[in-house]
Amino acid sequence: KKSRPETCPEGLVPDSQFLCLRAADNRLVGMINIRHRLNKYLRDFGGHIGYIIRPGERGKGYAARQLQLGLIECAGLGVDPVLITCLDDNERSRRTILKGGGVYEDTREREDGRRFERYWIRLTGRKE
Repeated sequence: KKSRPETCPEGLVPDSQFLCLRAADNRLVGMINIRHRLNKYLRDFGGHIGYIIRPGERGKGYAARQLQLGLIECAGLGVDPVLITCLDDNERSRRTILKGGGVYEDTREREDGRRFERYWIRLTGRKE
C-alpha cells in the first residue's frame, strides 16, 4: 500500500520493506525499509534506509549485507545519493554505515534529546 505515492497515507512517504531470511534455516534475521523519497523528518532523522537485525544475530555481517542490498534497491529507484542515519551512541550501526561508504555530514538533535548522525552514500560511480 505504501509503495506508490497515490496509495501512500498522508504524511508518509512511499517505501518498500524487505525481510532478511537466512537460507540455511529460513530464519528471519532482520528487516530493511527503503524510503523512496524524504520528507522533513526523514531528512533530519530517518534517512532513506532503516534496518534492524534480530539481537541474537547481530555481529554476524547481516547488517552490512542488508545495507548492500538496500543500496542496490535505492539505485533501482533512482535514489542517489542515499541518506542513512543512526543514533550517536550506536557504534555498530555507525561502523556498518561507514563500511558501506557513508560520509558523515552532521549530527542533529530531536526534540526528545536523541541525537542522530547523518551519513550520505553516493551511488553514481560506485564500485562494488
